[in-house]
Formats: sequence, C-alpha cells, structure tokens
Amino acid sequence: MRLGVNVPNFGPSTSVEVLERWAHVAEGLGFDLLMMSDHVLVTPDVAERYPGPFHDPFTTLAWLAGRTSRIRLGTTVLIMPYRQPALTAQMAASLHRLSGGRFVLGVGVGWARREFDALGVRFERRGRLTDEHLDEMHQIWGGGVEGVSAALAPEELPGPPVWIGGNSDAALRRAVVAGSGWHPLGFTMDWITEAVGRLAAFADEAGRALPTIAPRIKLRLSEKPVTDPEREAGIGTLEQVLEDLVRLEALGSETVVLDPYHGDPAELERPEVAWRELSVVVEAWAARAG
Repeated sequence: MRLGVNVPNFGPSTSVEVLERWAHVAEGLGFDLLMMSDHVLVTPDVAERYPGPFHDPFTTLAWLAGRTSRIRLGTTVLIMPYRQPALTAQMAASLHRLSGGRFVLGVGVGWARREFDALGVRFERRGRLTDEHLDEMHQIWGGGVEGVSAALAPEELPGPPVWIGGNSDAALRRAVVAGSGWHPLGFTMDWITEAVGRLAAFADEAGRALPTIAPRIKLRLSEKPVTDPEREAGIGTLEQVLEDLVRLEALGSETVVLDPYHGDPAELERPEVAWRELSVVVEAWAARAG
C-alpha cells in the first residue's frame, strides 16, 4: 500500500517557495502521491476553513509537475459542478499527458453553498450535475461525443484515473459507475469497514469491478493514546496510526492520503511541523514493510 500527502494550496503563507518545498519534501520522503484541494472563490463559508488566496489546483499541479520527477499529482477533490465538463476533460487530459501519466483526478460534489451561489450553480443539483459532467467527460475521453472533435489528438486523449470523493451511498454508487477509485474523506475505522462492504455490494449489483480504494485520513500524532470510541483514522499515537494503516491495507486500500492540516491557519506559517509528522509516519511505515 502506497502513501500520499494532501498539501495545503491556500492561505497567505503558502507562497511559491513554500509550495515548491512541499513538493520536494513529499517526493524526498518517498510519498507516492501529492494531492491538493479546490475552491474557485473564497466565500465566507470557505474562508472559515480555508483562508485565501486559494491556488488553482490544475495550474499549481502543472507547475509542480515540472519541478518533480516521480511523485504522482492529484486533486482531493476537484469540485465537479464548478466547471464546464469539456473544459475539465481537456485540462485533466492535458495535465495527465504533460506530467508523463502522473495525474489523478479526484472529484466531488462540493459543500460550500455560498460559493455555489456566487458561481451561479444550483447547490441542490450538485449531485446530478456531477453525474452528468462525469458522463460527458468519459464520452470525450472515449471519443464518443458525436459531432465534436477534441482539442487533443486521439492518441493524446485518454483521461487520468478518476477517484470519486465522498462518504455517502450516492458517492459509493458513483465510484462504481463512473470512477476507477473511491476516495472517502475522514472516518472512523468501524465506519469504513462497513462502507467497503456496501461498496462491494453496489459493485455486484451493477455488475462492475470493485473500484480502487484510496482514502484520505487526517494525520494528528499524539503522545498518549486517543481512547475516544469515535476516534477518526489517523488520529492518535504513532502506533495507533500505523494500526489504522494496517487495517486500511487489509480492507484493500491501494493508496492512503495523509492530511496533516489541523484546521488552524497559523499552521501554514510553519510547515516544518507537518513535515516532521509526515516523516515519522512514512519512515515507520517503510520500516514495517521491510
């Protein structure tokens, strides 16, 4: 099982130099995947969690592709209803090709109602729009849109792996039908154990293969064990986090993305703290694997 890292691409302290250092640290530590999130406008509901400015993930990842050589690059998650699907398909295919096949397109339906309003997109239709956009993108990548010629040549057109983010049954079904992977975000181990069973049932029902399981978990290392029965995966002592990773691997996870951002914008001014935590976990995981 491979490890990825969610890199903050927002906040006044996240400069060009800091983003490049994040990429070099992640690749240097041996992480397989670097991901970042997506917001188009920093409306008040977004700003409560993620202060601006917010660097566009396509632009930022394309730039980092030229400053890295091995690590995969992805979105966790791109908010699908915000962009015209043909544009998203073109940008994703271009980034995948120009990065040497290193791009992973993680997508989700979104949550920030005021951002939807500001963009003129109906919040209530975000699930249906996501399904429609995914369908159109797959048609474009497959060359199946009648009367339309893609900007890329046919041999350049195949899109990247698509991971469907979300923890609802709708997201699980969407991952089976329209994704190559399922990308749940933040959960207890009991919850994901049960959810993987539901994912398998949905795949059987649809007559589809089980998608890749690629969760994103919080990373919060503590000196003492966290005994809360509702403890989320990735929170606790190093031993607890490693046990979570072992259990996720046993459930069939091929990649686990670690999110070291604790939600305090002041953290962004001292990324070295996050780098130390990531280093401890990735080195311990590598040592366990031998």
